[in-house]
Amino acid sequence: MKRHELKRELGLIDLTFYGIGIILGAGIYALIGPAAGMAGNGLWISFIIAAIIASFTGLSYAELSTMFPKEAAEYVYVKNAFNEFIAFLVGWIILVSSVVGAATLALGFAGYFVSVIGGNLLFVAIASIIILSFINFYGIKESAKLNILFTLIEASGLIMIIILGLPKITQVNVLELTHGVKGILTAAAFIFFAYIGFEDIANLAEEVKDPKKNVPLALLLSLGITTLLYVLVSVSVLGLSDWRELSSSEAPLAFAASKALGDIAFNVLGLIALFATSNTLLILLIVSSRMIYGMAREGSLPKFLGKIHPRRKTPHFAVLIVAVFSILLTFFQRLEFVANLTNFSVFLIFLMVNLSNIVLRYKKPNAKRPFRTPLNVGNFPLVSFFGLLSCGIMLSQFQKDVFIVGSVFLIIGALVYWIKNRFT
Repeated sequence: MKRHELKRELGLIDLTFYGIGIILGAGIYALIGPAAGMAGNGLWISFIIAAIIASFTGLSYAELSTMFPKEAAEYVYVKNAFNEFIAFLVGWIILVSSVVGAATLALGFAGYFVSVIGGNLLFVAIASIIILSFINFYGIKESAKLNILFTLIEASGLIMIIILGLPKITQVNVLELTHGVKGILTAAAFIFFAYIGFEDIANLAEEVKDPKKNVPLALLLSLGITTLLYVLVSVSVLGLSDWRELSSSEAPLAFAASKALGDIAFNVLGLIALFATSNTLLILLIVSSRMIYGMAREGSLPKFLGKIHPRRKTPHFAVLIVAVFSILLTFFQRLEFVANLTNFSVFLIFLMVNLSNIVLRYKKPNAKRPFRTPLNVGNFPLVSFFGLLSCGIMLSQFQKDVFIVGSVFLIIGALVYWIKNRFT
């Protein structure tokens, strides 16, 4: 192995668990309550619709990942489809939203930790970033093992709900469209955020064995497995509690479980939420450091950020930069107004990935594509078009202030790009 190469340690199972771990995250534990209020007994239909929408973009990622199995995936896709400047802006917005997301998750983890175990919120948040960044630095295989353990624990909470609620579902009319088709679709748009994370698999391509085969497979498997879990949970939770009660609960899954297990369910699911948030934090730290590494290797960031530690074979400078900025952001503690940028940026990035796949079908028609999206009219990928359209619809749902914040960060990114080219 060359000194400047990352270690190819991840197999299909490791990579699939990364996808499942970040998709499950902590989102489902909170999202299912408000979604139940929107969709009523048709909650499970909303999860299926959201999964279909997510799969459009997932299939575009799968095709592009076989063409360009590299770190900084979205940056590479957009650079090949368009130009370096647009690619830099895409990479920049991913970096900003990932670091903000990491800081937000660290504070979320600290909140659970303090409520369950005790301690100082800020100290716990900073300590979690330092510990998980060290694991990130120590090695991708070690990170993968921890991720598998944490993913199994966080999935156990959902499996518990399924075991408790599924036998009781016959008491509920799950075919009732409580709030009509509009309620189902509104909930689907809201629930979509529970599926975000599968795209991060593509950013680990250079650390994957046989990436052209395993990356698209892991993308599709992680989406399929989480969809199955989500649909079963959304049906089972209705068997445990009325949708009206779920919608008014701050901890809907814990509330539903308490119907069968009593108050102990709150403590059990609170502990599981600790693993869920810390697992998602670990994956965000890994993915954002690989984005920095990949952009540095492509020449869009200072070269030292693309260096690999001679012994650990991880991008140590990139890991350090992500850790430092994540820690600095935790001092604000009120990140809600900036955290919306994460959701906005995801749809913007998805839109660009789908558009890149369409453009590359014509720009590089003869390029090798070990995986090709289904449903094509000639060279035109209908799946990518549906992904493009759905992301555009999702973007239109955001408030004006989110667009303003997003535009400001894009302008800052453009200035960084200009300064880099002007003085390097």
